[in-house]
Amino acid sequence: MAKKVKKNRKARPSLADDIFASLNEALKYARGEKADVIVHRVTPSATDAREARIKLGLSPSHTDAREARHKLGLSQREFASLVGTAVGTVRKWELGTRRPSGAARTLIEVIKNEPKAVRRAIAKRNSAA
Repeated sequence: MAKKVKKNRKARPSLADDIFASLNEALKYARGEKADVIVHRVTPSATDAREARIKLGLSPSHTDAREARHKLGLSQREFASLVGTAVGTVRKWELGTRRPSGAARTLIEVIKNEPKAVRRAIAKRNSAA
């Protein structure tokens, strides 16, 4: 029977080895040492999502949620509980990366325009509980 002969192939570096080598090059560059790297510099311009919304004349809704929350003097966690959503969602509203749904937008408008009425409703709910 003939034996199989393994061909002597040059082993390719694994993905982990490649990433490790890239990180070492980045560290050399960061320390100011000579490194064979290509540096890409990116300067953000009016392509920022929030700036684009403003240029299109869309209202920056992130300020609405923050304004409503501040009018009630609530933390993001407390405001999220009041509105019935997650804290992360409130953070995203305030950053402008997400927009509140129709019902949440309506509640935010009520809070902005009638914060005293909302405080009374919260007090009634808490006393009944």
